[in-house]
Amino acid sequence: MATRSVATDPNLDITACDREPIHIPGAVQPHGLLLVADATTLEVIAGAGPIEERLAPDWLGRPLAALLGDEVAQMVSDMPIGPGTTVAAVPVEGISERFSVTAHRVAGERILIELEAGSTDAPWGKGSPLNWIDAAVTSFERTADLPMLFERTATTFQMLTGFDRVMLYRFLDEDAGRVVAEARSADLQSFLHHHFPASDIPKQARALYVRNRTRSIPDVDYVPAPIRPEGFETLDLSDVGLRSVSPIHVRYLKNMGVAASASISIVKDGVLWGMIACHHYTPRRLSPDLRAAAAGLASALARQIRAKEEAELYRERLRLRAAEDSLLPRIIGMGDLVPAMRRLMPEMMAMMSATGFAVVDQGKVHTHGTCPHDLAIPEIASWAVIRGAGDLFFTHELPAQMPGAASLAATAAGVLALPLVDGGVTLLWFRAEHVEEVEWAGNPHKSVALTPDATLNPRTSFESWRETVRGRSRRWTMEEVEAGHRLRRALHDAAQNHRLRGLNTALQRTLDDKEALLLQKDVLMKEVDHRVQNSLQLVSSFLSLQAKAADDPRVREQLAEAQARLSAVALVHRRLYRDDQIQTVDLARYLEDLVGDMKQSLGRDWAAMMRLDLAPVLMPTDRAINLGLVTTELIINATKYAYGGAVGPVTITLEQYGNRLRLIVADQGRGKGDEEPGQGRGFGSRMMAAMMQRLSGSIEYDGNQPGLRAIVVAPIAD
Repeated sequence: MATRSVATDPNLDITACDREPIHIPGAVQPHGLLLVADATTLEVIAGAGPIEERLAPDWLGRPLAALLGDEVAQMVSDMPIGPGTTVAAVPVEGISERFSVTAHRVAGERILIELEAGSTDAPWGKGSPLNWIDAAVTSFERTADLPMLFERTATTFQMLTGFDRVMLYRFLDEDAGRVVAEARSADLQSFLHHHFPASDIPKQARALYVRNRTRSIPDVDYVPAPIRPEGFETLDLSDVGLRSVSPIHVRYLKNMGVAASASISIVKDGVLWGMIACHHYTPRRLSPDLRAAAAGLASALARQIRAKEEAELYRERLRLRAAEDSLLPRIIGMGDLVPAMRRLMPEMMAMMSATGFAVVDQGKVHTHGTCPHDLAIPEIASWAVIRGAGDLFFTHELPAQMPGAASLAATAAGVLALPLVDGGVTLLWFRAEHVEEVEWAGNPHKSVALTPDATLNPRTSFESWRETVRGRSRRWTMEEVEAGHRLRRALHDAAQNHRLRGLNTALQRTLDDKEALLLQKDVLMKEVDHRVQNSLQLVSSFLSLQAKAADDPRVREQLAEAQARLSAVALVHRRLYRDDQIQTVDLARYLEDLVGDMKQSLGRDWAAMMRLDLAPVLMPTDRAINLGLVTTELIINATKYAYGGAVGPVTITLEQYGNRLRLIVADQGRGKGDEEPGQGRGFGSRMMAAMMQRLSGSIEYDGNQPGLRAIVVAPIAD
């Protein structure tokens, strides 16, 4: 049936792919066999594929031991309850072939057994696969940087799989993907550096890619083999490698001219970092042994990616620290800051990897490098000071944020503005427009097609399509932003010290008066903080007494919840008073303090059951406070709902990947109910929804088997 390409319409629901239940296809690919056994009796109650022709004519209702042998049956019987995969050490004899066996337990009630024919085309031949994998991992370790690692990865996986094309596909912050390395046959078109829109891989498919790390389609023209007998159509096949894939994905591969495919997930810190995508232009099967080797190799690759990314960040921090250590003594040693910085403009510009640098001193402009014209620079400085509320401000897309700045993109698409604490002087780093020509594998704005009966189909064109992105510069990193904060504090200290050294005897009395006023102000601030903390403690104690005296359990719960929220407010107040630099904080330290206060309010029993696994995440304080309030609500929900009034384990985890963070509050309680915690209409639910909207983030709830995991994902910066 012919299709016609259409541009993506805002009124066209292209999220249908995101709602497709791909984990319950009700069928498998026919190159293997699936047996469904009762976990208690170990009798086969259903199956799929040509079982009669390849394994046994009378298989339904028979014990596993009779079909697969006592050793395999015992292995299946000993499988632990919960997610996981067990591979049999011995093969199973079929009617005319030998099968590899892989078993999965579904919710403790059923066991799924996959049978696939072995393979003789492994790259290690008759040798040990462990030796081959160890050599491949060693070659990964010896690469000098990420680009070299990516190239080595594509070559190694093509050697392992034997596919015509192997691509290392990396997900970007906007969920689109980019091919960062490729190994292919010489006669194939290259997809290297091509971008693929986020819609090419639906959301629920990405979730399965984390759970099931390898997937294979030996022949896109296969006819799905349904599970039989009837009644097993809704069986969850998330962990099954033979699972029949989405018809939309099959059409997508056919549109690319691909006859067979395989994909191996690259999961770093529990997050889908990217994939190894393998394409073959004739049918080709990836055996269980090769898939297991590929999964192990992908895990080693993820560790190497993490190590090299961390090494790059460490080198960047060292570079910035070295630049600060070189610049600050010279600036301070020259006396007045503005003349000193004018003499060191080239070094100041190089420190932030900028293309231009300017000092605005009481309306006077001094520039170095490629900068906007002198009349525009004071306007940019004033606008940035207002946007940053007098503190550091940065953006990599100034034309999109500042009115009338479109004409400045060539010299100032990005700006980092640093107003000095003493006022009147603003330092500006500029980055010129980085005109980026993004090469897409097909037009991303025409990513769907409609058949005459209005069926949604994947796109049909994968010809190179270039899109020019203008008005943006290279992003400022969080390390550069923090270096700017340190520089601001150091220059403030230097200016203060210089003024102190320049004071003469006649101003000594004035200085003493000023010191006295500052001391008085400090005493007053401490007194105000002391009284606020006392007041909050008094209210908290009153709520605690009321909770103990209340007869109604619901009233006690509401008072305890109010007490926990009050503790969060008290912590926010202490934090704002304690830090001299409140624009950027370590979220891990902040959450540790917050949970510490909650442990005191919840009591010893709960305190003993709370576990923290927090990675340092540097982020703006206002966003950290919002995340602190969300964390408080999630912990309160766990203590209220997870264990039915009893006490149980609660784990709080914080991770960073790219420019995002992931916060997980997990329990081992009752799990998902009719209405998940945080999804109601109470004050806490409305507050969390408002907080996440302000953070441009999301909250998802997932089974913890047992228990519930509340997963918060949000950008680190605005």
